[in-house]
Amino acid sequence: MTDRIWLNGYPEGVPADIDPSQYPSLVALIEEAFGKYAGRTAYTFMGKAISFADTDAESRALAAYLQSLGLQRGDRVAIMMPNVPQYPATVAAVLRAGYVVVNVNPLYTSRELEHQLKDSGAKAIVIIENFAATLQKCIASTPVKHVVLAAMGDRLGFLKGAIVNHVVRKVKKLVPDYSLPGAVRYNDALAQGRGAAFAAPAIGPDDVAVLQYTGGTTGVSKGAVLLHRNLIANVLQSEAWNAPVMKRIPAGEQPTSVCALPLYHIFAFTVGMMLSMRTGGKLVLIPNPRDLPAVLKDLSKEKIHSFPAVNTLFNGLANHPDFNTVDWSHLKVSVGGGMAVQSAVAKLWLEKTGCPICEGYGLSETSPSATCNPVTSQAFTGTIGLPLPSTCIRILDDNGAEVPLGQPGEIAIQGPQVMAGYWQRPDETAKVMTPDGYFKTGDIGVMDERGYTRIVDRKKDMILVSGFNVYPNEIEDVVGGMPGVLEVAAVGVPDEKTGEAVKLVIVKKDAALTDDAVRAFCRESLTGYKQPRVIEFRQELPKTPVGKVLRRELRDKPPAAQ
Repeated sequence: MTDRIWLNGYPEGVPADIDPSQYPSLVALIEEAFGKYAGRTAYTFMGKAISFADTDAESRALAAYLQSLGLQRGDRVAIMMPNVPQYPATVAAVLRAGYVVVNVNPLYTSRELEHQLKDSGAKAIVIIENFAATLQKCIASTPVKHVVLAAMGDRLGFLKGAIVNHVVRKVKKLVPDYSLPGAVRYNDALAQGRGAAFAAPAIGPDDVAVLQYTGGTTGVSKGAVLLHRNLIANVLQSEAWNAPVMKRIPAGEQPTSVCALPLYHIFAFTVGMMLSMRTGGKLVLIPNPRDLPAVLKDLSKEKIHSFPAVNTLFNGLANHPDFNTVDWSHLKVSVGGGMAVQSAVAKLWLEKTGCPICEGYGLSETSPSATCNPVTSQAFTGTIGLPLPSTCIRILDDNGAEVPLGQPGEIAIQGPQVMAGYWQRPDETAKVMTPDGYFKTGDIGVMDERGYTRIVDRKKDMILVSGFNVYPNEIEDVVGGMPGVLEVAAVGVPDEKTGEAVKLVIVKKDAALTDDAVRAFCRESLTGYKQPRVIEFRQELPKTPVGKVLRRELRDKPPAAQ
């Protein structure tokens, strides 16, 4: 697709290409922000404002401490924390010291954590004490030699920090008993680091910055190798894409973004934390996005300009009785990623905030953003939008040949944000990279004549009913618009007659919703083979910590007794 037909759809002022070489490394970008915006608030957390200068000093001290442990340049350091201020400070410290960040999901089991620590070869881990018991169970089987132990209240000042830690440990009992001999407290590590020498290594664009493990929802979890230049490119691409609306923020008003998605997830890491660094923005850190009343309480204190989220979070907030306690009138961009945004959710969000959800698309392997709808659009398109600057998309058949416009095929992505490969898995890398440098996503899409791509589904999620392809996203979008439905997921189940049949799992908004009503609604909107054979009502859908529905669990596990 050498003619890049999508460029005609770019909003005014968005460039066709960005220049990732303007920074030699992510460290240069971070240090520029620390110098340029020293006096500004970088993060708010539990009502406390933390400045860029504070984060700079904290990360420098931690970088010196890590170097004092004798770690070698390029060693991997795991970070296993929710959205607390220690997270961005630790990321900056690890990168500044010349090491590689390994983002770890704090809700991992000890088995999953052991796999990631062994696979990455991590020598050190910075972990919040809430999950120390998980580490205790597996640390002996991993290469980890150094443990830095953070607590929820570390950076909240002596009195407030002590109160928060008391509540977390003793009242809410969120810190199970653990034993990690030799572990050093986060604040003690900072104190030691302040008195230690720090030597800034030379870091280049082709050095590894992050090992981003792909959720493991598709089999064994693999580390996507993201170089400094990959992440720089994606930050600049995202900034350029958002510019047409972000430039409407009044002069002198600091851009403020919500970080409700977990920072260990690449969407929040790049489009939240790193983009905020680049623009001198304030990031509102939300430690637990599932606690919707607490989220809304935090947001009610802020003027919010940017909100990256997933469909389930937009939906949960928009349906919450406290939604209007927040002033949404300053919101300039709502980016939906991680999973398909449903049209009913997009409609409700626009009605309630006046700001459309711009659905984007990306993967851990693409740092993550590859496409997005124009931020100036007022209508929900149901597509993943257009390729970002410097990005090309092709739709390929099973032989790797490009299919004609309007035909479904596998989405393949080329651009400066595409990973270097999978960590120490050349065989897996070879399966997903084409000879000319396109990354094959495993997602099936259709591109129209304007360059907009619509995802019809993941290869493995497709349901085959009597030889017909049924795409769960389509079913979910239709049923998600039915009155009385809060959430819905569609999966394939074995069927003697048709090979597979459609099963719907629904969370009710209206208790009076019935099986018969859903079937009647589906008959109106879906052709015969797409209609559900099985309908099941549940209290909630199983999700990853990011909010992505785990269709595999719906297929493989029976519901818990209601």
